[in-house]
Order: sequence, then C-alpha cells, then structure tokens
Amino acid sequence: MKREDLAHILRAASQIADEHDVLVVGSQSILGTYSEDQLPDAAVASVEADVTFFWDDDDKKSDMVDGALGEDSTFHSTFGYYAQGVSVTTAVLPTGWRDRLIVFENESTEPGRGFCLDRHDLVISKLVAGREKDFAFADALISADLVDPDVLLQRAELLPSIPAVKRRVQEWVNARTQARRLPPA
Repeated sequence: MKREDLAHILRAASQIADEHDVLVVGSQSILGTYSEDQLPDAAVASVEADVTFFWDDDDKKSDMVDGALGEDSTFHSTFGYYAQGVSVTTAVLPTGWRDRLIVFENESTEPGRGFCLDRHDLVISKLVAGREKDFAFADALISADLVDPDVLLQRAELLPSIPAVKRRVQEWVNARTQARRLPPA
C-alpha cells in the first residue's frame, strides 16, 4: 500500500462514518511515520488498512466502513486495496499508546485525518498477535533500522496483557537483536 492509498481510505472512511478522526491500527499505520519508498517491501505488502474510530463503542461506524470499503467490496475491486473496519480493542497495545499517536493528514485525507500508531507500539501489537506475517513485518522494520529494539523492550513492559504474552514478545525481540549482532558466517 502507498500513502496515497491510505489517504484515500481515510477520506472515504471519514465520509462513510461521518467522523473526522479515523484510527489506523493495522500494519499500514506505519505509513503515518514513513512513506512507502522509505519502507521495506514486507512493510507495505498489505492491501488492507485496519481502521476504527475513537467513539464507536458498538462498532457501527467500523461495520459501515467494512461493508462499503471492505474486502471484496466494489471499492476493493476498483482500487485494489481496502479498509477493514475493526474494533478499537482489536490491537493489544502498550499503556500510553494514545499519547504517542501520529497524525496523518493532508489534502487527500480531507475531510478526515488518520491517527496512526507509533511505529514501536505498532510492532509490539504485531508481536502480540503473533502470526507469521506479523513476525515478518516486525523483522523487516528491525532489519531496516526503522524501529529500535531497546524501545520495543521498553514498550513490551507496558503491555497490559498476561505475563506469558509479554515474555514471548520480549524473548522474540531479544532473540532477533542477538541474531543481528552475530557476525556473518
């Protein structure tokens, strides 16, 4: 996905939900911090943006977006990318994540604007999810030096999840960091 694609999704989602602020919680929230030309291919490979809204307790706005802009919608078949309306509780995030959101706003997002996860909070949420594609995403950002493993470990400490999940995230970051420090064979 490209920044212009995310801007299009934000504009459309904002209009459908009649909501100015759109929260991007999936991998493509990385586009709030970096443009696609600064990112490794694995970080922009997704054709979906997970979006939700701050004030959508019953997920009606997210459901409207999912119906109009979601997978297999006319929007998806026309543009080749789509928005998946999700709940604000979909991603497990470190405490304080709202204070670190990145605003993505330009003429192309109007009348909306995106609130994208901080790059470190995003990677932590991906590591908590723990799917193969999430590990590949995290690994790509670490390999490109776009996230700091020490900050990831600090953010893992802020996870409100069960200790086993926190430990799994910390062990993965530590193993990945250790592997990067080893000299090539």
